[in-house]
Amino acid sequence: MLTACARRFGSNRGMEATHDTDKRLMDLEVKASFAEDLLEQLNRTVFLQQQQIEQLARELAALRQQIPQDTESRRSLRDDLPPHY
Repeated sequence: MLTACARRFGSNRGMEATHDTDKRLMDLEVKASFAEDLLEQLNRTVFLQQQQIEQLARELAALRQQIPQDTESRRSLRDDLPPHY
């Protein structure tokens, strides 16, 4: 004896449609989970890179402060060459 759902959609057509929908929904949930994981990894990477950039900027500022500001005290590398060059 066929159920009302089976009679309405044919033998197993309704169950197949439900199964296909469940499978598609499960696939979408898996993809969303992977996308969330990837997004979290990318956020962490960007955060760490920003920390590195800030550290390098601080180091660069410290190095710039060590350089004498008057242009007369700056020497050219050519001044350090031995005479035979």
